[in-house]
Amino acid sequence: MTLSTPAALSAALEDLKAALPGAWTQDADDMAPWLTEWRGRWTGETPILLQPRTTEDVSTAVAICARHGVAIVTQGGGTGLVGGQIPFGEVLLSTRKLRTVRDVTPLDDAMTLEAGVTLLEAQQLAKEKDRFFPLSLAAEGSATIGGVISTNAGGTAVLRYGMMRDLVLGIEAVMPDGQVFNGLKRLRKDNTGYDLKQLFIGAEGTLGVVTAATLKLFPIMRSRATAIVGLDSHHAAVALLARAKAETGGGVEAFELMKRLGMALVLKNIPDTREPLESTPAWYVLIELTSGEPGGADSAMERLLTNAFEEGLIIDAAIAQNDAQKAAFWRLREEHSAGLKPEGGGWKHDVSVPVSQIADFIDEATAAVEKFHPGCRVSVFGHVGDGNLHYDVIPGAGEDVPAFIARWMEGSEIVHDVVARYNGSISAEHGLGRLKTDEARRYKSPLEIATMQAIRQAIDPQRIMNPAVLF
Repeated sequence: MTLSTPAALSAALEDLKAALPGAWTQDADDMAPWLTEWRGRWTGETPILLQPRTTEDVSTAVAICARHGVAIVTQGGGTGLVGGQIPFGEVLLSTRKLRTVRDVTPLDDAMTLEAGVTLLEAQQLAKEKDRFFPLSLAAEGSATIGGVISTNAGGTAVLRYGMMRDLVLGIEAVMPDGQVFNGLKRLRKDNTGYDLKQLFIGAEGTLGVVTAATLKLFPIMRSRATAIVGLDSHHAAVALLARAKAETGGGVEAFELMKRLGMALVLKNIPDTREPLESTPAWYVLIELTSGEPGGADSAMERLLTNAFEEGLIIDAAIAQNDAQKAAFWRLREEHSAGLKPEGGGWKHDVSVPVSQIADFIDEATAAVEKFHPGCRVSVFGHVGDGNLHYDVIPGAGEDVPAFIARWMEGSEIVHDVVARYNGSISAEHGLGRLKTDEARRYKSPLEIATMQAIRQAIDPQRIMNPAVLF
């Protein structure tokens, strides 16, 4: 890790302030909101917050830091959950003021946006041109394009459209020496060697600063149907997913699993929420179908649920009748993390396993953690359609919360060992950050780690870009 001398840092700060007038602050109150992670797990520090407004400003800032050997942490909307965006003495470079919409071109099904545009704004820009940008997640009002690229965010529509990696056509990024990589292309085909843009996607700011991106757009589906169904088991949910995909010919856009415990805590802790089904089942699935035909999704949903009832796969269902009800259904899913938070914290896991093995993984992991810590409660929710589960273990009612949290590392190792046995991933969509970088060494092969280190050494030999994160 790069550790600059006090003299080098002092000189770098003076150069940064001179080169970026009006684009920096050292005011503690101004910097404070960007130094603490959302869950409060990390609170860091920085000697200066840079807020450049152009790619040229970013290039200047990075070049100055490189010249003095001063490390940089890049931050987008600050919504990450693994601590990768929190500086601990490094210069903090925010991309939130890189706000230009460079173009939206419906004929190319593409738009080029700077890194500080929020995910919600990107969706709205596409809609204004009768197009659809599919990445959607709970923090979309504040998560930025640069941030979701750097973490390779997934969200609720991965089943149909893929991760952020699948939605990027081109990237502009400032390299660790300050040079600008101009890879903003709208091409679907470019078979001329390494796809360099992919290096920056999911790299968590370790190989450069993403300043702009060209993103894929899609036609707007002409009908959309949303339902919440109740099931007796998570095994039935996997079977229902298979039936939904087969019956709709690829029309499943979202398929979200929720355990009763998580739903109950949302209803308990989140205002203005209500139980969606009379049966209060053990498991819920939120399904969203889309179709290019007017009314096609509605008829497909009715057909799917009718057949699922007849086969005994589901025990209850409610189809959203309007946009307000649809939003209410989605809120129940999106507030799961917030619903768990008042319970005092827990062992949180963002994992993925093959879809066919999701139910078996849940059974094995739950048996293992309950044996390790009798009385704990397990909440499972997430994007079962693409194998990504948020597997959270929280203390039992009335339990000593600090004592429970103190067992987090041991408990998480138990969960992640089960994930590894299923050839899964210990980080499905949030990245490694400070939280999981060291732990990932337990599950990555020596060859994988060495290859990643070689790439990083070639691009950032001083290791000034987010030095505490990744290998």
